This record gives sequence, C-alpha cells and structure tokens, in this order.
Amino acid sequence: MAAGRVLGISASAVSKSISRLEERVAVRLFQRSTRSVRLTSEGEIFLERCRRIIDEVDAAENELSALNKRPRGRLKVGLPLAAGLPLPAISAFMARHPEIELDLDFSDRVADLIHEGLDVVIRGGELKDSRLKSKRLGASRLCLVATPGYLGTRGTPVKPGDLANHACLHYRNPTSGKLAEWPLPKSASGASGLMLPMSMASSSLVALLHLVEDGRGIACVPAFAVKDALADGRLRSVLDPHMTRTMTFQILWPSSKQMTPKVRAFVDFVVENLGRELATLATCRKTRRASAKLVDAKH
Repeated sequence: MAAGRVLGISASAVSKSISRLEERVAVRLFQRSTRSVRLTSEGEIFLERCRRIIDEVDAAENELSALNKRPRGRLKVGLPLAAGLPLPAISAFMARHPEIELDLDFSDRVADLIHEGLDVVIRGGELKDSRLKSKRLGASRLCLVATPGYLGTRGTPVKPGDLANHACLHYRNPTSGKLAEWPLPKSASGASGLMLPMSMASSSLVALLHLVEDGRGIACVPAFAVKDALADGRLRSVLDPHMTRTMTFQILWPSSKQMTPKVRAFVDFVVENLGRELATLATCRKTRRASAKLVDAKH
C-alpha cells in the first residue's frame, strides 16, 4: 500500500489503523475491492475536514513564527522525481535552517499547490496559474544521450535525420499524456520531416534515465539529470549543435497565503543557490562548446 511506504510502516499496520478509525467514528471511510481502495462519500467529507484542521495548525505555527521573524515549522516542498539539481540546495538549506522541518513531495506531475497543501514547489517549464506567485531560477539545456556501448553498436548520429535508424526513448507528460517534443530543428521533427521512432515511452524521468543508462537507446533529458554520467563517461551526448531549446526552472508558492518567514527563507535561499548552480552549468556548457570549436579549428 502506498500509504505504508510513505509512512514507513507495513500495509497491515495501515489497515489496522484505518479499521480502528472507522470503529471510532462508526462510519465506513473506504470502499475496498480486490483491485482498488477509494474513499466513500463520508470518507471524502472526513478527509476535507482533517485537511482544514491541519491547515489551521499550520496557520497557527506560521503566526507564531511571524511574531519573532524566525523561520521555523513544517514546510512542504514539491520536487520533481529527478531531483538531482535541487537536492544539494535542499541539503544546504537544512544546514542553514535546522528549525524548519522539511516535508519533501516527489512527483513528475504538475502539482496543485492549493489542493495538495504544498507551501512551495520547484518545477521545470513555464507554469502559469493566477493563484500562484513565482520566481525564475534559471535554465538547463536539454540533450540527447546514449551509452558508448549503444553508440558503438548502432552508430553515432551526426545529423537529426540519422535518428530514424535508432531506438528513441521518449518522455510522456503525466498530465497531458503527450510525448515531450525533442528540441530539434523543425525541418527535422516537423510534420513534413522526420518522424522519430518510438521504442519506448515513459511518464517517469527516473525510468527513462535507467533505460538509457542500460543501453536501450537514445533519450532527450535535462543536462543536469545526467551531468555525472556524462562526466564519468557512462553516457555521451549527441547532436548538441542541433538542439534548439532549454528547460526553464521556477519556484512557485500560493499567492493567497501570507509569505511566512519559512517560505521567504526557502524561496530566497533556492533562488540564490540553485540559480547560481544553473548559471554555472550554462557557463560550463559555453566553455565546452568553445573548446570543441577550437579543437576542430586546429584539425
């Protein structure tokens, strides 16, 4: 049971706790079948009331925190599943603010901050919601990667058209269900040009990274997610000169809530530290490209 994994207890312990709760309130809260477990109408009412109670507790903590201006209390943060980029900043933030209790929620979906009770979320892409405030953190390039073993067997593509003869591993947006477009020139990926093969599609970037590192094909991924694999040679990037787009990262928080000291501390820290990391990655990319041009010129 997913709840057991999140809480770090067994599924049987979760079931016993639910049974005791149902006995106490004398109402069935869950409708159980062999295939699924879902809330009854009474369970939905009870859940919504519990959410309001938790919100009130959080609000009380926020008010007390605001009185002395010290960042403290529970902070629920939404992060993408492939969180290799923000995690170092998260760790540094924990060291800076030990009185803030972080609750990290990992998901590839576009989270609804208001409904899910998140205080702040970091996401890639341009997200527009009138209920949210946001700050731009920076951008990470997208790159096509594969293992040296795969490229040794299937050959290294030197132009976008060569991808027609390769196993292409795609990312499917978990919200829209659409395949993420590879940022290649329109003449190569448009309706009248090359149609990229689809050997596999996944709504999880973690699964996509695992399969590409296992030598199953070429994938389009954010550079930050594979920087270590590229540095140690486990993966190689291809067609870099043809890639036409980067991924923008934002930090967002509800506009309807007062910006508490803990939220302000987190936003300011992430903007400074993660923004600097993204700027460093962009500078490294420019340096590598300049070095490659210099080597080509010498030859």
